[in-house]
Amino acid sequence: MELLATFGVVLALAALLSGLAARTPLSTSLLVLVAGAVLGPGALGVVDIHADNPLVSTLASIALVTVLFTDGQHLSVAEVRSTARLAGRALLLAMPLTALGLAALTVLVTDLGWLPALLIGAVLSPTDPVFAAAIVQRDEIPQRLRRLLNVESGINDGLALPVVLILLAQSGTPQGSTEPLVLIGELVGGVALGIAVPFAIKGLTRLPGFNATAAPALLVLAAGLTLFGVAELTHTNPYLAAFVGGVTFATILPEVRKGFAELGEQLSEAAKLLALLVFGGLLTPALLGSVPIGGWVLAALSLVLVRPAALLASLTTSRLPMNQRVVAAWFGPKGFASVVYGLLVLESGAPEAQEEFAIIAAVVAVSIVVHSSTDVPVARWLRKRTSGQDNVPDDDPDDGPVSRDRATSRAAPTPTDRR
Repeated sequence: MELLATFGVVLALAALLSGLAARTPLSTSLLVLVAGAVLGPGALGVVDIHADNPLVSTLASIALVTVLFTDGQHLSVAEVRSTARLAGRALLLAMPLTALGLAALTVLVTDLGWLPALLIGAVLSPTDPVFAAAIVQRDEIPQRLRRLLNVESGINDGLALPVVLILLAQSGTPQGSTEPLVLIGELVGGVALGIAVPFAIKGLTRLPGFNATAAPALLVLAAGLTLFGVAELTHTNPYLAAFVGGVTFATILPEVRKGFAELGEQLSEAAKLLALLVFGGLLTPALLGSVPIGGWVLAALSLVLVRPAALLASLTTSRLPMNQRVVAAWFGPKGFASVVYGLLVLESGAPEAQEEFAIIAAVVAVSIVVHSSTDVPVARWLRKRTSGQDNVPDDDPDDGPVSRDRATSRAAPTPTDRR
């Protein structure tokens, strides 16, 4: 109950300070992270947060399912197609290059072998532009750049998840079976469940007396709870079920998705901030002191070298202006997914799980501090240099047909609009 009460107070303060955060290098995400570190067992001890506490893993799982389900609803098949070529470069080229680059750097600067290094690379490969809200949510920022960051961040969590789970299985994790065929069955089952539940609901809406738009928020919330519960009962992967379920809903029931959008954003934001509070509580002096020197080197180089080089290489022949490429390359913050995947690593029981988590925590913490402190200045810099650059025809070969709804679907600020 102490954690719930503390989160309520911190969440209220974050909402009240969101206006100030929008005008300064501060961010509500950074404030919540610092609050967790200060209030956690490493400092004041107001809340007792430990990685081996079942409540931590339960909250992390629920939060990740919530975020994946909500993020998936931003990504209908048609909307993803609208920026497929440009985002495809980031997802199919830059993301694997980032993961492999981080793995190689981990082997080079630490004493870890290739398997844990590849796991660290996979955990840290997703981006989370929620920490780059000044880029994603400002209407004056070029539309193509916002679409790129939106689609990249919405999909890469789901792309990284199977790789993380497979590598965890090879490390001997309790998160799933270590048998490859069983693990593949869990992943395929999650995808199938994510498709089946929305189609079942769509079928019900065609029956007499059923109205999909009467209470769309409750309908989608019920679907999300059903997905999570059935996935647990059938031992299929709940994370993939949630993400695929969100995408399927957006594709076949767009009118219902729109009715859920505001509630979904608020639930997703609260889940992310709760996870950050818990993550901050785990950032004790003992944990940070256990990070090897190579871990801090990895944290620095992941920001200034690995992600920027990977994305700039993937965009080499694109028509995106160079200043927009630079901004996209810089804003590859490690965020919510890496936090939760890092907790999965810590729970795995693998021989080197503690060291892996310490390194992951260092990289994520440094990224949150740096990216959430530089998004406003960089957004202002970009705004001064983008005059006329967004006047590119909708049939730009780097993009598919433009989806007007998608271009602005996440541009509207939320109560904590500077996260």
